Amino acid sequence: MRVAVIGGGPGGLYAAALLKRLDPAREVTVWERNAPDDTFGFGVVLSDETLGGIEHADSVVYAALKDEFVRWDDIDIVHRGVCHTSGGHGFAALGRRRLLQILHERCRSLGVDLRFRTEAPHPDRLSESYDLVIAADGVHSGTREAYAEVFRPSVEEHRCRYIWLAADFAFDAFRFEIAETEHGVMQLHGYPFSRPSPDHHPSTRPSGPQSQGASTVIVEMREEVWRAAGFPELDTPETIERCAKIFADALHGLPLRSNRSTWTTFRTVVNERWSHGNLVLIGDAAHTAHFSIGSGTKLAVEDALALVACLEEHTSLREALAAYEQERRPVVASTQRAARASLEWFENLGLYLGQPGRQFAFNLLTRSRRVTHDNLRLRDAHFTETVERDFGCPPGTPPMFTPFRLRGLTLRNRVVVSPMDMYSAVDGVPGDFHLVHLGARALGGAGLVMTEMVCVSAEGRITPGCAGLYTGRQGEAWRRITDFVHRQAPGTAIGVQLGHSGRKGSTKLMWEGMDEPLEEGNWPLVAASPIRYKAGSQTPRELSRAQLTDIREQFVAAAWRAARSSFDLLELHCAHGYLLSGFLSPLTNHRTDVYGGTLAKRLRFPLEVFDAVRSVWPEERPMTVRISATDWAEGGTTAEEAVEIARAFAAHGADAIDVSTGQVVDEERPAFGRSYQTPFADRIRQEIGIPVIAVGAISSWDDVNSLILAGRADLCALARPHLYDPHWTLHAAAEQEYTGPGVTWPAPYRAGSRRPQTGRTDAPKPRLTLGG
Repeated sequence: MRVAVIGGGPGGLYAAALLKRLDPAREVTVWERNAPDDTFGFGVVLSDETLGGIEHADSVVYAALKDEFVRWDDIDIVHRGVCHTSGGHGFAALGRRRLLQILHERCRSLGVDLRFRTEAPHPDRLSESYDLVIAADGVHSGTREAYAEVFRPSVEEHRCRYIWLAADFAFDAFRFEIAETEHGVMQLHGYPFSRPSPDHHPSTRPSGPQSQGASTVIVEMREEVWRAAGFPELDTPETIERCAKIFADALHGLPLRSNRSTWTTFRTVVNERWSHGNLVLIGDAAHTAHFSIGSGTKLAVEDALALVACLEEHTSLREALAAYEQERRPVVASTQRAARASLEWFENLGLYLGQPGRQFAFNLLTRSRRVTHDNLRLRDAHFTETVERDFGCPPGTPPMFTPFRLRGLTLRNRVVVSPMDMYSAVDGVPGDFHLVHLGARALGGAGLVMTEMVCVSAEGRITPGCAGLYTGRQGEAWRRITDFVHRQAPGTAIGVQLGHSGRKGSTKLMWEGMDEPLEEGNWPLVAASPIRYKAGSQTPRELSRAQLTDIREQFVAAAWRAARSSFDLLELHCAHGYLLSGFLSPLTNHRTDVYGGTLAKRLRFPLEVFDAVRSVWPEERPMTVRISATDWAEGGTTAEEAVEIARAFAAHGADAIDVSTGQVVDEERPAFGRSYQTPFADRIRQEIGIPVIAVGAISSWDDVNSLILAGRADLCALARPHLYDPHWTLHAAAEQEYTGPGVTWPAPYRAGSRRPQTGRTDAPKPRLTLGG
């Protein structure tokens, strides 16, 4: 096999070395347009997992790396002059130049042809002359662009400027330092990548710079801050001097240095395909992940390992490249989701500076959602306990089991059973199914159990199976359920969500065809504008002013019945493309009257309904609003508009905003992932100060603890986990060995409050070995 490698970065070099080591008969050539010692940046961080893969694949490279690594455990976060330290994290780093030298030496010893200061031939020529072409030519990959119609890349530039610099001393921890300047917030990311001198043996962790060594220093800030501070007008020496002055405390007054350093913006690269014929992308050419989670070199090296392994395991190149992509794509997608969460956290850093110092530090540490409350407790129990104590957690109480007050209602914990349409009512009347469904989840320990969307009229139903509150009989049926909850699950509140289906009504039950129109028995639909939801859907009529008044009064009547039915909380459903949501989104509201056009006009009818409902809803009982914070579609509601929508409802007396996303238009493209909607809730909470309910792929009690303790949400609503396990909250308490007022096992269930024993998992103890 003849192999061509375009790009002499760590990923390309390591792939070349592995291919040659596993089969010396292979002809492997690497083209690198720069000189051997040319490199951008300074230090490289690798995880223990990546190092383990290197050790298994090439012990020579591993041994050389092992001798060079600087290792440390601590993260220092400096917030308003106070340093908060968390330990137990485990990092390993070395200089990027030294990493390249090790890989150069290994490639040469194996017989790889390294061609420096040489542009690679065009990929077309290489593909004709070589059996395999590996494109490792980085974020600005010419190979990727040459075949853009095949790889279909997406390149997104982000909102911060950053520059790679270095300091000639070794930080003794991974350091994050925040500078609040007259121009805005700036941040420093720093970590050591070379050791101090061998004769430097501090007996304790030093408080100042070590005698030698070096550290990577990344200075980052929003584009508008960068411009306001005058950085575009400064040359490189002036930039370096300015950065050193801003972060003089972190640098102990020492200077910074550059290595062809320039300000840049981070680019997230995603490709729909990674291979084309005998050509394959690896590393930054295929994907990028923000430096704040230290993943670029790690991903490139892991790509090389996986690619070579797949080539060894499969007889045909086509199968090998398909297997490589199948193996790596989920890993990369997960890393990119975490990296995006981290990137966006730093982009919005200014929102969190008002948090208490230790909570701010916890928030930073858990920003990517890869480090969680439970994980951090294992790494550094003392640090986590101090954050919990500052938050107000009684000793031994996880954050999720702390109480929360909304108006006159105190919830005993932070868990909400999210509204879930059951499509099991008859003529809008909830029956035995609803009693068992909601009753079981109330017995399961959640602080608040929400009904499904309860419709305010027969015409406002989504399906014939949707529940309502537009007749006295329905109100009586709901009272039966609330009485059960209050009597049998004392301490659990039950809330009602009121809504109208709008243009998404008159459809089949979910399991018969979600959002598909009824084959018979249809009823006419109404909406803000006459725009159907999807192809084949019924086109709604645009509501007249008189009809708007009628619908507002239907909401009022339903709210009055909800109060008589003893619900503890009322939520107005202004999300997911239903009637009120349809007024809010510019994609579904094309009106030219006072209810359409600007955001203020689009808000007008939902706010009128809110005010009318609030006027009949008991003063001491809280009222929340669910919104879709983004439509996940071009031209739809933006995150900035979501903040203004929440601000408007808060000004009208909403006690909390339940922040969901999407389901407004059929052509949406959601960015699914673990707790993927939480950043929208987080932003609303930080910018407005109103309590928020986070919802969307929050699946573990560890997620709930993390979000609550970081101050990103006040309550967490979970849907599918409660379908899987009606007693999810009770089991969360048992798994955390928590007993206290935040959750109470019903007396008939107390015997099950400990985990059942399982089969034996420990192996027999070994026999004694007797010496001869």
